[in-house]
Amino acid sequence: MFNLHAATIAIIAANVLVSLRGFNDSAFFERYKFSIGGIKAGQRERTVTSGFLHVDISHLFFNMFTLYFFANVVISWFGAPKFLIIYFISLVGGSLLALFFHKNEPYYSAVGASGAVTGILYAAILLHPDMQLGIMFIPIPLPAYVLGIAYLLYSIYGMKSRLGNIGHTAHFGGAIGGYVTTLLFKPDLFVTDTMIVILLAIPIVLLLILEKMGKI
Repeated sequence: MFNLHAATIAIIAANVLVSLRGFNDSAFFERYKFSIGGIKAGQRERTVTSGFLHVDISHLFFNMFTLYFFANVVISWFGAPKFLIIYFISLVGGSLLALFFHKNEPYYSAVGASGAVTGILYAAILLHPDMQLGIMFIPIPLPAYVLGIAYLLYSIYGMKSRLGNIGHTAHFGGAIGGYVTTLLFKPDLFVTDTMIVILLAIPIVLLLILEKMGKI
C-alpha cells in the first residue's frame, strides 16, 4: 500500500513545486488562487490552479499525507489513468461547488488540494468500505464509510455556520466528484455494495435538500 505509484508521485511533486512557488511569490499566489472575482473576470484556470497552491507547509503536508494513504487503493482498482481522472474531476468539482455557493461573494478565495484529495478518499471508501480508519480523540478504528459520512455532515455544518478558515464547500464538491466518477467507472457497486452506495449518498442528498430550502 505504501509503495507510491508514479502517478501519485507526480501529483505530490506538482503540489509541492507549485506551493513552494506560491510561498515565495505572493503575486503568483494571488494570480492563481481560487477567487470568485477573478473567475468571473474570465480567469477560469483558477478552478484548477488553486488546487495546487497551499497556505503553508502544514496545509500542504496534511493534504499530501492523506493522498499518500488512499491513492494506492484507487489505483489498485482502476489503474493510474482513471485515478488521475477522479483526482482532477474532484478538484474541479470542489471549485465548481464553491463557485455555486459563493457566487455572490466577489472577495471569496481559497486554495488547496483538499477537494481533489477528498474525492480520492471518497472513491477509496466506495471501493473498500470495510477499511478501518482511526482519527484523533477516538481510541478505536471505525469503518471508513462511517467516517466518510460523518466528514460530509461536518462539512455541511461548516458550510452553514462558516466554521473556521476552511473550504468546506470544496471538500464537499470534491467528495461528490469522487463519488459520482467512481460509480461511473464501476457501476456494479450499485449491486454489490448497494447499502454503502446509499449511505454515502445521504449527505449529498441532504445538501441538495438544504440548498433547495434556502437553509444553506
